[in-house]
Amino acid sequence: MHSGSSPADAASPWIRRFTPLLPAGCSVLDVACGGGRHVHWFAQRGHEVVALDRDAEAVAPLRGIARVVVADIENGPWPLPGKRFGAVVVTNYLWRPLLPRLLESLQDGGVLLYETFAAGNETVGRPRSPDFLLRPGELLDVARGLRVVAFEDGFLQEPARFVQRIAAVREAPPAPDAAPARRLL
Repeated sequence: MHSGSSPADAASPWIRRFTPLLPAGCSVLDVACGGGRHVHWFAQRGHEVVALDRDAEAVAPLRGIARVVVADIENGPWPLPGKRFGAVVVTNYLWRPLLPRLLESLQDGGVLLYETFAAGNETVGRPRSPDFLLRPGELLDVARGLRVVAFEDGFLQEPARFVQRIAAVREAPPAPDAAPARRLL
């Protein structure tokens, strides 16, 4: 990090670009947050952030700015049953069995921001295992039922990598009429 920069300065350009989709002041779940670059990003913008990771040491410095949840989400129970968020953010992480749970964690009007490695990455670096690489169009399938605002599946440079990323919104159901229409006599 450069002197004078903050951890939030490392936020992904994709996450930065679609942050305006989030409801003002909503709660944000950052899954597999690691050192917390997106935790810092969202906290600095007035969001209550839940930082979820299995590495207690990595997330310890985040305790002052986020609700830290240390859990092994691949081998243990989901640590936030019934909790819903205005945004679910995932970058550089893929555990397919978790995908339905992430969608269930989105409240009406909530935003899914997901960006991770995709098929093709095995030709330029790690990860190489298909277990950790999204198949072509896979995030579109995952987000079925959400309003997809943006989707990309391709190659990025510096560092060279294949990624897939999506910004999608769980649209709120239409509000029922507040009052019945008046009848004219």
